[in-house]
Amino acid sequence: MTDWPLPQTYRFNGHAIRFAVRGDGPPLVFVHGTPFSSHVWHRIAPHFIASHRVHYFDLMGYGQSEKIDGDVSLGIQNELLARLLEHWGLDRPDVVAHDFGGATALRAHLLNGKDYRSLTLIDPVALTPWGSPFVQHVRQHEAAFSGLPDYIQRAIVPAYIRGAIKRDIPDEELAPYVKPWLGDPGQAAFYRQIAQMDERYTQEVENQYPNVRCPVQILWGEDDQWIPIDRGRALHQMIPGSQFHPIADAGHLMQEDAPEAIVAALLRFLPLLP
Repeated sequence: MTDWPLPQTYRFNGHAIRFAVRGDGPPLVFVHGTPFSSHVWHRIAPHFIASHRVHYFDLMGYGQSEKIDGDVSLGIQNELLARLLEHWGLDRPDVVAHDFGGATALRAHLLNGKDYRSLTLIDPVALTPWGSPFVQHVRQHEAAFSGLPDYIQRAIVPAYIRGAIKRDIPDEELAPYVKPWLGDPGQAAFYRQIAQMDERYTQEVENQYPNVRCPVQILWGEDDQWIPIDRGRALHQMIPGSQFHPIADAGHLMQEDAPEAIVAALLRFLPLLP
């Protein structure tokens, strides 16, 4: 039994997607990024279960969802989100999305026509260029990395994920982020999702950001080493009426550095909406 159970399964393109729905009230959907899982919401989602019907899931090929030898790119994740919203019967949920989840939520909104009551973006992948030097290198040598000895993989993944977190996170707290990418099929899945990163998926929607049809707030870690905060300010300028909140002492994975800031921002933002 995992400490972050996803007890329900949705079949998408023949593959198992794991999810959970908890609480009762207005629908609130959390979408994680890469190389993470819905575990990123473990300090945040519980605060809203008493007031909302909270939905969270693991993206295709991530976390507890089925690891597949196929398309797990941003080009498929928005299709998954769109189908899940239909499966859950949600017309205008509040959506909270981080990193790749930000691109996924924006693409589902702008390409799949899914409406939200509001959208909270946390350090999203949204504007080109993106992709660290490590990502660029892996994209060119996926096969070599997917076949690394296990002890090398166990060193690489924690080092990579720690780069997203400002604080000195203990090994036991980091472990749930690392475990899905170890062994078989996790290691191959880790490099597969990196190899499929392609800026064309954000380029497809960048010129549509002025057409976002819901209130938007953008939270950005001031110490984000993966995506500079200037990208957040640029995104803010592209989305009319959006709010922008820099978060001090937070890196890219703000959920671990400053979860209280996310909770506070949602508690301020959501009650103000019609």
